[in-house]
Amino acid sequence: MYPGFLHWWKEGQRQAGRCDSRAGCGVGEGVPRHHDRGHDGHDAHEVWASGDDGGGGFGVRRPLRFMSWKLELNETQVEQLASILADLKTERAQAAVDHRRSVGLFADALEGDVFDGDKAAHGAEGRVQTAAKLKAAVLVALTRTHAMLDPEQRKALAYLLRSGQLTI
Repeated sequence: MYPGFLHWWKEGQRQAGRCDSRAGCGVGEGVPRHHDRGHDGHDAHEVWASGDDGGGGFGVRRPLRFMSWKLELNETQVEQLASILADLKTERAQAAVDHRRSVGLFADALEGDVFDGDKAAHGAEGRVQTAAKLKAAVLVALTRTHAMLDPEQRKALAYLLRSGQLTI
């Protein structure tokens, strides 16, 4: 089955009242995992993956919700984490713009009859500066995150990073 069709198939299964392991809601063996969730019967990962979270599919919603759930954050911590992730998102968006600008400079350097080393060097220097800014932003985000978490939450976050469930 085409992967893009899975969401529609699962939704059809739910509407037909057949929400079980075949519809992707259960663990297998006919034992649905959502019966002990205490909410509308569907796993939170499914909602995040399908984009049915009431908002856009981009931004800091997914990592924020995932980290809030996995780390069991209180409301104050969630607000602080939202601020941290928003700042990081802004820096990464600026890095993407800078990357596109450097690609343009590289293209300009190659376009003429003679290679323009100054433009290429300017593009390369821009990438170095962007990497330094992004490095600083990540370090600030890690420092702020460490300060707001308790020791158990820090251990859980370290595990999420090591296991690859979360990336920085």
